Amino acid sequence: MGFLNWELRGRSAANGVAALLASVAAVALSAPAAHAQQATQPAGEQTDQSKQADQEKAAPASATLLDKILVISRTGETAIESLASASHVDQEQLARRMATTPNEMLLGVPGVATQADARRVSTSINIRGLQDFGRVAVIVDGARQDFQRSDHGTQSTFYIDPELVKSVDVIRGPVANTYGSGAIGGVVFFDTKDAADFLKPEETWSASVTGRYESNGKGWTTSATGARRFNENWDALGNIVYRNYDNYKDGGGDTANGTGFDVLSGLLKTSIRPTESSELKLGWVGSSDGWDETSGGVTVNDVDLKSNTFTARYNITDEDKSWLDLHINTSYNKTNLDLTSLVPQRRFDPITGLPTVLPAGSQSTFDVGTTGIDLWNTSRFETGGVAHELTYGGDWAGDNVRTGGTAGGDSFYTPSGKRDVSGAYIQDKLTWDWLEVIAGLRYDNYSLKDSTRETSGDRLSPRITIGVSPFESAGLAGLQFYGTYAEGYRSPSLTETLISGNHPAGVTFPFLPNPNLRPETGKTAEFGVNYKRNDIFESGDALRVKAAYFHNNVDDYIDGVTLSPFAPGSGCPFGPGIPICFQYQNFAQAKIDGFELEGVYDAGWGYAGLSASITNGHTISYKGVEADLATIPSSQVTAQLGLRFLEDKLTVGGEVQYNGKPKGNAVAEDYTLVNAFASYQATDNLKVDFRADNLFDVKYANPLNGSTTVVVYEPGITLKLAATMRFGG
Repeated sequence: MGFLNWELRGRSAANGVAALLASVAAVALSAPAAHAQQATQPAGEQTDQSKQADQEKAAPASATLLDKILVISRTGETAIESLASASHVDQEQLARRMATTPNEMLLGVPGVATQADARRVSTSINIRGLQDFGRVAVIVDGARQDFQRSDHGTQSTFYIDPELVKSVDVIRGPVANTYGSGAIGGVVFFDTKDAADFLKPEETWSASVTGRYESNGKGWTTSATGARRFNENWDALGNIVYRNYDNYKDGGGDTANGTGFDVLSGLLKTSIRPTESSELKLGWVGSSDGWDETSGGVTVNDVDLKSNTFTARYNITDEDKSWLDLHINTSYNKTNLDLTSLVPQRRFDPITGLPTVLPAGSQSTFDVGTTGIDLWNTSRFETGGVAHELTYGGDWAGDNVRTGGTAGGDSFYTPSGKRDVSGAYIQDKLTWDWLEVIAGLRYDNYSLKDSTRETSGDRLSPRITIGVSPFESAGLAGLQFYGTYAEGYRSPSLTETLISGNHPAGVTFPFLPNPNLRPETGKTAEFGVNYKRNDIFESGDALRVKAAYFHNNVDDYIDGVTLSPFAPGSGCPFGPGIPICFQYQNFAQAKIDGFELEGVYDAGWGYAGLSASITNGHTISYKGVEADLATIPSSQVTAQLGLRFLEDKLTVGGEVQYNGKPKGNAVAEDYTLVNAFASYQATDNLKVDFRADNLFDVKYANPLNGSTTVVVYEPGITLKLAATMRFGG
């Protein structure tokens, strides 16, 4: 499978920009003069916010990130309260990072790495050495992102502009089995912005405009936002973002061809509160992109991509949020990618294996639609002095993959078909004084099929967590220990199971389907420590620390293998012109273990943070042969420091990140990155941000790209300057 270098070809987006700006203006900027009204809090957040308010009475006003309620939590926990490896990235931190691409939003989150192609717009997330084909559930406003276009490099990617995102929550490991099937690596939840994030209490409308310039790639980002409060129970938001970037230079000063991009993204969202105890959120997030692909320095393909996500989320509670806390989420995500050949290309017919020519103008199409339903309820009650949070629910997601085009085109690598995954679960969180126990059980079922084959399976997966807070003294009262054993279940993907035919590019060889492919089962044991303490060195300061060791056995791990036609029983046919065959097969196990640390100290004058992750892993065949696992990321240590001045109007600081070479990786080396940032709130309506990434111009490659045929070095020194103007009334 020839790995394609990417080169963006700028194209006109004027019509799309005008249409989206008109939508934003219609929603947000046509506000008549009216008295400002105070917005009520969404019912689904009332208990969480009151809980957080109680915490902040004892914590500093700028409570640390680990004190923030996890959007992804179904029992209203903060990260520091969670008996799991959980992290939260809030809007302030996202703004400080000035992220251009999704991977930059996750900087320094322990146990999390990203892989992107040269263009960097699409991203695959790696958690604890597991990625692709649904091992990590990526969710945007409750909608699963299951798009796939298989080739060398990233297999499963998603599209979201950082400018549209309010917060990111991460739960590592299969303990997140209430969030859908397959997430044996973990879950990443992107929550987009709401009108309440822009509107001040006394305002009925607001608007903002942001302009940003980046030195490396001479890139521009423009963003416009409008928010409108129609009454105390109804508000709406529109956001449009346009980015235009040329090729960047790596740390060695060399231009990385094909790394420019030109993308238009938008967001429309409304929140309706029919009663004081219910809320309905309707949303759309979309992206339109166009670029050229090059191979060997020649432009060969024209690509158009459109991604649209539609969501509806409803929450209703009883007055005390005791027996009823019901959530109903529905979603539909559709990604269409059309690839048109610009020049004739020499290929092989995927059926016969004979040489053929892919004529100019021929097309390959990739259409992936994912429909999802997710509903759950949490009941809170006490029995014999023990508090219960009983959560029970179910979910279903259906992938409909349609690919096609001229024989010998790239759509061959991603077969058409349908996959359905569903599940039901029950989980009880019991709390008694110093003891906390979480017990859960999930049932998963899947089926996948194309026009000729069908396969299915199901399984029960347990979870048990025990947490203790054994100390009462002032210095140790916030110390908590926990241990977890959890299992997760991932069904094979359509590509892994059904891909069939002859490799069409470069050299031809057969792909063998494997309808007998068994699902993966992740079995994780984790031991962790949470610690929180206030008023350590001065009144109002706070220290929060989370640390964990994990060991994950993935039974029946799926990976691609090459087969020899000379090996008896390989299934690879013997014949002229057949050097090898390729097939996805089960391994006995993938063994992955590691350590993660996340800590932050926050005081009025500033903050300091430290995160670290060390991950090791290998596969073991059924014959006992060990091999390096190519998806093991760098071990990392990230230190952050921020200082506040001028009554918190000015924040300056920096980040230092060390990355260690994974064992057996062909492209990686040890490297250290240094970043700096400054943010100045000049007036209530003007904010200026500055950032310098890779300050010492280090030349480095992402180790996750070691499986590709072309090494793409990451950007060298990049200076970013942005200004945001805000209006409201």
